[in-house]
Amino acid sequence: MTTLNDKFFLRLIWIVTAVVLVVVIALKLVPAPETKPSFIYLLPHLIGGINATCAVLLVISLIFIKKKNIQAHKITNIITFMLSAVFLIFYILFHLYEKDTKYGDIDHNGILDAAELAAVGATRMIYFFILITHIILAVIVLPLILVSFLRGFSMQVERHRKIVRWAFPVWLYVAVSGVIVYLMISPYYNF
Repeated sequence: MTTLNDKFFLRLIWIVTAVVLVVVIALKLVPAPETKPSFIYLLPHLIGGINATCAVLLVISLIFIKKKNIQAHKITNIITFMLSAVFLIFYILFHLYEKDTKYGDIDHNGILDAAELAAVGATRMIYFFILITHIILAVIVLPLILVSFLRGFSMQVERHRKIVRWAFPVWLYVAVSGVIVYLMISPYYNF
């Protein structure tokens, strides 16, 4: 049964999800400021590292809960959630200043010529498949994560388990695919 408190938090979760989605979409539409802070070029590397760390922590969290170490499970998930929030802040900051990098743009001129396309070949399609599934699932996983946290912290264990069956593999895929996307696109950064 959903309580009044649950309804409030569920509404808040949908509002947060909508705001994050609007901000990320707006990043595509808003022109980049002319001057960039010097730290901006460190962000993709930090973002890739955060994704890798989150993937490892998610697996550790699963191990803790399988061993019935609920406290360690909670702490690990809180750390993972906080790192994911830092990831989101860094992602927004980076994409405010740096717009899309083109996969295969070897000479970093923003234009893919025939030679560049030939050089990357089919890996370009693999990259886009991973990127597109990463983006779609990243949008889907945010409310799943937030609802699973709500259920877990309010000790609604059965309801928590039901949502985590979906949230965990999606969150893990988003974290791992984020690392793969970073590794595949990083040679083409123009900095």
